[in-house]
Amino acid sequence: MSFLKKNMRKKMKLSPTLQSTSNPSLPDDVLLSIFARVSRLYYPTLYLVSKSFRTLLASPELYKVRSLLGNTEICLYVCSRFQDPHHTNTSWFTLCRKPDQTLTNGTTKKSSGYVLARVPNLHSPPLHSSSLVAVGSNIYNIAGSCYLESSSSVSVLDCRSHTWREAPSLREGLCSVSASVIDRKIYVAGRSIDGDNNSKNSVEVFDTQTQIWDPEAITCSETQGDFYECKTTCIDRKFHVVTLGQKEAVAYNSKKRRWDRVRRKIDQYKFSAYCEIKNVLYSGTHGMFRWYDSKASRWRDLKGLEGLPKFGSGANIKLAGYGGKIAVLWEEDLPSCGPDSGYKKMIRCAEIALERRKSREIWGIIEWIGDVLTVPVGYVVLEKVLAVTL
Repeated sequence: MSFLKKNMRKKMKLSPTLQSTSNPSLPDDVLLSIFARVSRLYYPTLYLVSKSFRTLLASPELYKVRSLLGNTEICLYVCSRFQDPHHTNTSWFTLCRKPDQTLTNGTTKKSSGYVLARVPNLHSPPLHSSSLVAVGSNIYNIAGSCYLESSSSVSVLDCRSHTWREAPSLREGLCSVSASVIDRKIYVAGRSIDGDNNSKNSVEVFDTQTQIWDPEAITCSETQGDFYECKTTCIDRKFHVVTLGQKEAVAYNSKKRRWDRVRRKIDQYKFSAYCEIKNVLYSGTHGMFRWYDSKASRWRDLKGLEGLPKFGSGANIKLAGYGGKIAVLWEEDLPSCGPDSGYKKMIRCAEIALERRKSREIWGIIEWIGDVLTVPVGYVVLEKVLAVTL
């Protein structure tokens, strides 16, 4: 018996639920070993096979085996809001593989090979895009119960089992929050309101490893502007906050425990799609993709991007760091070629590899681009795209 198999047997004991989940062909421990070697991009398809498969795919034991095999992956999750005149329904999707051949006009051509699969039976709590962050295999929803009113609630989506659970609440209620992550710690900026209805800027920090909020909030008396409807990001290991109506951002240096003013125009990403990858901030706004050169304190164009469409200023675009690359998702109306086609639109996705070249340039190379989901026009809003490790 190999060293790996011995360790797997020692560290993994099937729960009673799994032991009772029978399969007429293969024992559960064999299926777990097989599933652990399969890319998680195929799990939504395996999920449809049988109830016993669904139980195994959601089991903690599966991820123990994947960890022992060193078979962890970066997986993309998409939060969308389906709207009708009566209510808003939040839905979650995950990027997965599909057959790589499609038939078009009698000829065979390759598709992107990817599709967005809806996460079934996932009843999401109220949330807002700026309050969602991913850490490891979890997505945290910070004070997302009501964007314009104070809330201290924290809920966590476990992307292994696709279940929500409650996490320790904020020390005090915050409204209009924005959250970002440094070294597995979540920094949350917002406004706190006291009993006399007075509000002030507030920043709290949550350690995801200990599951404890720092006992004292970060002092914000030296900051200018209002953290109401602020945007945050983390670059240069600093927590950056762009305040409403301000032309300058502020950055909190956790090592020196002080706020610094960020000169120049980092606030350009304020109302745009943005993400941080390997300590570099990327932005997509007004159809332009740029990256922020923190050393020169200026925005630079992201070169290349051959094959990516030219987005209009009002396009709904979302970015996410995806294993050192950029995942871009956007909406396109389908052409009116039939009685129903004018009432649908396509969610499209592209994966962009990044390459740093001489003369302080970063180039984006399109690795694939394709249609991943068809939805009714007016019924979906791309809320947030996040990458988790599973």
